[in-house]
Amino acid sequence: MEAPKYVWEGAIPLQIHLHESQVTTLPPPPPALILAPRIGYLPLLAPLIKPYFSSTLPPGVDTIWFDYNGLPLRWYIPTGVLFDLLCPEPERPWNITVHFRGYPGNVLIPCEGEDSVKWSFINSLKEVDVLEIDGTDVLEIDSTAFMGNSLLLMAAYIMNGNCKNVMNMSQSDQLELWHSVMNGNLEAYQRVSSKLKLATVDDEYASLCLQKSQQSVIETDLPAQAKTGRVPVRLYVLSVSKDFDDLDEIPRVDSWEKISYINRPVEIRKEDKCFTLHDALKILLPELFLDESLMNVKLGGVDLEDAVRNSNEDVTSDKVVEDQGQNVCKQPEACRISSSAKIKLIRIQGIEPKLEIPFSWVANNLLNPDYFLHVCVCVKVAQ
Repeated sequence: MEAPKYVWEGAIPLQIHLHESQVTTLPPPPPALILAPRIGYLPLLAPLIKPYFSSTLPPGVDTIWFDYNGLPLRWYIPTGVLFDLLCPEPERPWNITVHFRGYPGNVLIPCEGEDSVKWSFINSLKEVDVLEIDGTDVLEIDSTAFMGNSLLLMAAYIMNGNCKNVMNMSQSDQLELWHSVMNGNLEAYQRVSSKLKLATVDDEYASLCLQKSQQSVIETDLPAQAKTGRVPVRLYVLSVSKDFDDLDEIPRVDSWEKISYINRPVEIRKEDKCFTLHDALKILLPELFLDESLMNVKLGGVDLEDAVRNSNEDVTSDKVVEDQGQNVCKQPEACRISSSAKIKLIRIQGIEPKLEIPFSWVANNLLNPDYFLHVCVCVKVAQ
């Protein structure tokens, strides 16, 4: 249970500047310094930010929104995912700008503060069509409905085949679940979310270790666990046309059109070998993989000990990944992919996992509270 604890305690140091057009006093106010939860959402910081800047704001109705280098930040994407996606070379503190006027309704869907975020987290999707593609259910949804409504129901459908338990949650349980996310209370979240009775994924790596241990003692073959699991994944794909060697060479994102979204269940397939993150990406991005061959090219990757050493800057589950995954993640790995595009970077919860890591471990330990695994991928495409 240590990994989820690291995920819930993960935080991004923010340095929030008030946009110069809304400064009415001299000297202008200094930026606000806030430690923002990775699993949280930027609008939830309003109660901290608004009082800090209130004395310098011009008259008018407040509608808070944020931008990073001029790019309006989508409020329904978790803060940690925004950071991983838009800061390939982690910027600490993360310098973003807050606005209280001039909401960009042509770019962002409306946000009425906490209520909108809560609605996005809990309430039902407006339009969901279930398609059968090669035997795998894929949820295709109206883009507006998707952006403004809940991933939780979609996750329940993917994991259990229905979202009955989520739909039947009492009002008090909904509020307790939401408050647990707002307050970063993992124990309360686990207590309430257990009532949803969502299917769990069998930990393939732990099962494999146990099976080998038992085989060495009993010297008999034990039947393999027949469990399978379907993991809700939201993939964010940043496409860049210029190749790079260092993360700071990745061009800044100036438009959301450069980022694609894929929402698809990944079914963990029980075979003779461990189902890895590499196998999951082949399902999510099949067009990038030519075959099973691997090349000795490193896909980004960070020194996990260094990451844990810097945990007061960006607390993630890095140490747990190292402790529990080191036996299967010793060698960097890259995939042989098409000549027109290649994966350059993969990031989940602030870490850059090796592709050999068991996907069941990733699914059991690095999910967001909405039960989705949010994966950020940078792909170099041909010019």
